[in-house]
Amino acid sequence: MRTFKHNDRMSTQIDTGEEEDVKPRRRGIYLLPNLLTTGCVFSGFYAIVAAIDQNFKYAGIAVFIAMIFDTLDGRIARLTKTESAFGKEYDSLADMGSFGLAPAIVAYQWGVGRMAELGGHDWGRIGWLACFFYAVCAALRLARFNARSAHADKRYFEGLPSPSAAAIVAAFVWFSSQYWSEPGLSGLFAAFIVTACAGAAMVSSVSYPSFKQFNLDRRIKFYYILLVPLFFLLIAFDPPTMLLSMFGTYAVSAPLVWVARRLRRLRRGPPTV
Repeated sequence: MRTFKHNDRMSTQIDTGEEEDVKPRRRGIYLLPNLLTTGCVFSGFYAIVAAIDQNFKYAGIAVFIAMIFDTLDGRIARLTKTESAFGKEYDSLADMGSFGLAPAIVAYQWGVGRMAELGGHDWGRIGWLACFFYAVCAALRLARFNARSAHADKRYFEGLPSPSAAAIVAAFVWFSSQYWSEPGLSGLFAAFIVTACAGAAMVSSVSYPSFKQFNLDRRIKFYYILLVPLFFLLIAFDPPTMLLSMFGTYAVSAPLVWVARRLRRLRRGPPTV
């Protein structure tokens, strides 16, 4: 209802809304970014199927392919201006499947679940709980990220990102399946430690660099370009070893920096007034 004042007299007019153009709400979804997210879901699903079939090499590769799809869908959505609330929720659910459930099942199928055969029933139960612990930590990590993403510092991640944690578990299983046909209790215990530590790192409060401030349009020194083919050559030479080394270094670097800063503060003592 609109109100008008003419010569100190009030008159009213009912607003029917016919004069204003009301834009209809779009019910569709954007194809390209959501198609890439679907590729992430498929890769995670294939990793689980490959692990059940004891094809751990392809299971590890599938997790890394899921990471590529997960990287592309958000960037493509921003570049093409096709970001949406649906895409954000779909991407989060895809991350839970590909980087939460898939690595946990891959680790369990490779050998964590076999700890009962070599170490007894109690060890088998601990191995089962380690994989479940990883999956729960991935869910908590994603929920915390979604809840705080609007106000978080874009330069850092709070806790190890779930794709990086999944890469560590997948690369370890891929590496171990090539060099340990029969890992034994020590190999299975190592898988238990890696899976549990990757889960704990996701829910930690340690700050990890996000590298989101890296600008592809910025000028860089020429010899930096040489690092790109060198990077891919190292991965092509021995993919599981190099990927495990890189993501393992990334996971360990932030806690080491945090410990070093704490020790430095303790040496300096309390601030003087």
